Amino acid sequence: MKPLRVLALVREGLVPPESMEGYSDKEIAEWKSEFDVVGTLREMGHDVRPVGIFDDLGPIRQAIRDWSPHVAFVLLEEFHGVATYDYAVVSYLELMRQAYTGCNPIGLMLSKNKATAKRILAHHRIPTPRFDVFVRGRAKKRAGRLPFPLFVKSTIEDASLGIARASIVQNDAALADRVRFIHDTVRSDAIVEEYIDGREIYVGVVGNRRLQTFSPWEMVFTKMPDEMPRVATARVKWNPEYQKKYGITTRRARDLPPEVKNQIVKLCKRTYRALNLSGYARMDLRLRDDGRVFLIEANANPNLAYGEDFAESAHATGIDYETLLQKIITLGLGYHAPWKG
Repeated sequence: MKPLRVLALVREGLVPPESMEGYSDKEIAEWKSEFDVVGTLREMGHDVRPVGIFDDLGPIRQAIRDWSPHVAFVLLEEFHGVATYDYAVVSYLELMRQAYTGCNPIGLMLSKNKATAKRILAHHRIPTPRFDVFVRGRAKKRAGRLPFPLFVKSTIEDASLGIARASIVQNDAALADRVRFIHDTVRSDAIVEEYIDGREIYVGVVGNRRLQTFSPWEMVFTKMPDEMPRVATARVKWNPEYQKKYGITTRRARDLPPEVKNQIVKLCKRTYRALNLSGYARMDLRLRDDGRVFLIEANANPNLAYGEDFAESAHATGIDYETLLQKIITLGLGYHAPWKG
C-alpha cells in the first residue's frame, strides 16, 4: 500500500515520545500501545500525526480540515473520562466523513455495556453466564436463579478495573459488599454473573464482513495455589511482581480438542456479528473441564501493543505486527459507513 496520512487519535497526555530512552518501565506502560502503533506505522512509511483528545472534538475537526488524512487510527478508549463515550468520537468521525480504524459506533455502544451485550447474546442463544444487574441507587436482592459462587464487576469498565479476588463471592453478605464497592468506588452499575471455573481463553477476530480468527490464547497460572481462583484481576494483568510470583503468563492455548476449537471459532464469529462489530476485537471466554465454552465478554478495539495478547496471537497465526496494523487500516478504509452511500 502506498504511504498514507494517518491521524492517530490518542488520549490527551498519551501522545508518545520519539524514543523510549530515559523513561521508566512504569512511564512507558502508560503509552506503550500508542508508541508501538505510531512508531511502527512511521517505519512502514506512513505519515503519522498523533493528536491528544480529552473533552474537545475541535482538534479532530481541525486536523481533518487542515490535513485531510486518509484514515484516523483510533486509539482512544474513552472521552471526557467516560469509557462508554468512545462511540461518540467514532460517530463524529462518520459525521465528518472520515475513514477510521476499529469498530463502528453501534458495535462500540453495544459491546461496551456488558449487560446490553449479554442480553443480545442470550437472545442469539450464545452461551454466556446467567447474570443480573444491580443499578446504583436502587436496593435489590439476589435472584434465586443465580446460585453461588458469583462474580461481580462493573457493567462498563474494562482492563479489569474493579476486579479482584474479592469479586468472587460465596454468600449474600459478600455480594452486597462487592456490589457496594463497584457502586461507590468504580461509580457504575454492577453486573453479577455466574462464576465459571475453567480455563481463561482469548480469541482475536478481525474483519468487517469476512471474519478471521487468530490462534486461541490462554492465560496460565503456573505457580498459583489450588485454593486461589484463576481470574484476570487487575493485579494479574498489570502487576509484574505478582505475575512473576504466581507464574502468570499468556500463550497459545494447548491441548484443545479439534471439536472444542471449532466450537470456540464459531462462537466468536457469531458473537462478533450479533454485536455488530467491525474492524477488530478480542473475545474473552471460559472453557470448563466438561468441555462447555462460555462467552464472557467481547472487547472491541483491544490493546494493540506489540507483545500483548492480541498481537501475539496474530503472530502465532502468521500475521506479523506490521501486517496486522496494515490489515486494520485496510479494514478501516474498506468499512462501508452509511455516509459512503
